[in-house]
Amino acid sequence: MRATVPDSAEPGSGFFDNRITGFSIDTRTVAPGDLFFALSPDDYRRHFFTAKEFDDGHRFIPQAFERGAVATVARRARVEGDAELEKFRDRLLIVEDVIAALQSLAHETLREWGGRVVGITGSAGKTTAKDLTAHVLAHAGRRALKTQKNFNNELGLALSILQMESEGAKPEDFDVAVLEMGQSMFGEIRRLCEIAPPDIGVVLLVAPVHLEFFESVEQIAEGKSQIVEGIKPGGVAVLNADDARVAAMRAKHDGRTVTFGIERGADVAAADIHTARLGLTRFRLCTPLGEAVAELALPGRHNLMNALAAASVATCFGVAPDAIAEALNTARPSEMRGEVVDFAAGFSLVDDTYNSNPRSLLSMARSLVAGRGGGTDAQPRRTIVVAGEMLELGDEAAAMHRDAGREIAGLAVDVLWGVRGLGRDLIEGAREAGMSNEAARFFETTEAAAAEIVNFVRGGDLVLVKGSRGVHTELIVKALRDKFVETGDRG
Repeated sequence: MRATVPDSAEPGSGFFDNRITGFSIDTRTVAPGDLFFALSPDDYRRHFFTAKEFDDGHRFIPQAFERGAVATVARRARVEGDAELEKFRDRLLIVEDVIAALQSLAHETLREWGGRVVGITGSAGKTTAKDLTAHVLAHAGRRALKTQKNFNNELGLALSILQMESEGAKPEDFDVAVLEMGQSMFGEIRRLCEIAPPDIGVVLLVAPVHLEFFESVEQIAEGKSQIVEGIKPGGVAVLNADDARVAAMRAKHDGRTVTFGIERGADVAAADIHTARLGLTRFRLCTPLGEAVAELALPGRHNLMNALAAASVATCFGVAPDAIAEALNTARPSEMRGEVVDFAAGFSLVDDTYNSNPRSLLSMARSLVAGRGGGTDAQPRRTIVVAGEMLELGDEAAAMHRDAGREIAGLAVDVLWGVRGLGRDLIEGAREAGMSNEAARFFETTEAAAAEIVNFVRGGDLVLVKGSRGVHTELIVKALRDKFVETGDRG
């Protein structure tokens, strides 16, 4: 990609001969040939970002050039009158809003490319569904670009799209873009769809997350429905038939709708579901194009739903059910999102520490109980749930934790540990439902739980570790992995 003309560039300056080979918003990741976007607090405040404080990327422009950036996109009001920045004027692309400039570049890249865009949103499961969708489409021969990690906000979406023009890649290298779209504030999905209008819009589920930024679950659903409203003419809505709020979104789309589900009638469904072992589900995949037997090495009913969403998208591309099943058979969990680890000491761990909400916590707990299986009289298999507090649940957060604790107790989980803050309410709910003080314990800190778990586990145990990202329950997983030898024999 050739550099765009800055308003201060002069003929013969050599600026026009620069070739952009990548894009960065962080000087720590700038590589030679990158275009650096200097984000400012004023830019952030004009867009959908919930933090209260932001760094000013203009302070780091000199470092960006030291690391080899060919140019920097900078905000006019920030540059003018700043003697330090004026020195770089011949290498600055001056704009009114740096975030908007980044988004405009991504939008134009997609428009000129002209391929099909799959947009995926939902209150949980977006990253797993995105990875599964890209995996299935790639297995079927489609060259798929996908969102980096979980980069699903106004910055992450644009940077993910610009992978098409980074590190030697070209837009013609890709047949389809699978893009994750997150929602921290109402209206964000609409903006993301303006950047990347989807040909296929997927809604996974609606749940009470980020409630501190929304008035109600109904407003969350209204925000998620903006992806359906943003589908291109002639596009397809892919909707969860088992979630009433999501299923109702079909009224917002005049075109084709494909539904997926387990409990209610759906176009793409799973039948004859069987938990073969912890983290392995066998089922019959039913699609409008036929049926096939499939296996999924991701624990939890919610992950099976994510797989059905991916299968629905593949069906929209005309992929046969046998090919979808073959792809799902080789899918593996995204990092920290349901990875099952077996240890030589005889216990197994489910690492689901990336994030948490009541719905996904209960789904994973049910999966743990379903995978309990045999054991011996001398050493029965224990199910142990280590749950960090769930953040951003709004005013009803404490009640939601207590309700989740009661439900986990009702699943006959053997041990429940609540970690930090509202984890105490989780434990109180479990004790109210009959769990003993010994079985249901609260830990003030993640570090305390990590120190205790390594002495508590024994052969035969099935351990789930889950929590919101800010609780850092991955430290508990690290403690187990540091002390015990992994067998590494999962297929």
